[in-house]
Amino acid sequence: MSVEIEAKLKVDSLQQIKNRLTEPGAKFLEEQLQTDSYFDDASDTLKNSDRALRLRRLSVEGVEKVFLTYKGAKEKDNLKKRQELEIEINDAESAEKLLAALGFDKALVLQKKRQLWLLGKCRVALDHLPLLGDFVEIEGPDNEKIADVQRSLQLENVPHIPQSYASLIEEKLCQLGQNKKEVLL
Repeated sequence: MSVEIEAKLKVDSLQQIKNRLTEPGAKFLEEQLQTDSYFDDASDTLKNSDRALRLRRLSVEGVEKVFLTYKGAKEKDNLKKRQELEIEINDAESAEKLLAALGFDKALVLQKKRQLWLLGKCRVALDHLPLLGDFVEIEGPDNEKIADVQRSLQLENVPHIPQSYASLIEEKLCQLGQNKKEVLL
């Protein structure tokens, strides 16, 4: 299992961040459409223990890849830090059937557009989500390298958001009085 370390930052404009990414010599990797299905049992065991089981359909220029990911509970840290185990699979429908046979139902489906960049030793994701707006995620090998990238993007004063997108979407749906399980672009 690897450890995911990231800073999630709410921003007003992704265009401003894209402009800043070109200045320090960041490398654009790709634009993605991600459709994330989150699974849990009838008692919400994973959600209630701050863990997640996600099936991600990742589309890049019409080519789809599928990943099954387990995320452990967040560790105490200044940034969002948690265990992550991810495998690529080639049959999303069979994976969903397998999860259902194990007692996991689809709890939430959300989509986001992501532009992925590389800056230093960090991956910088520019994310747009329905209902929530624009975010920057900086994922790297340690807190110091992430903080360096955050400073270079002039985001050092933007507070980190520890919640997952799924959690933020669920909160927003609750605020809006909506009982939807799918939030698509």
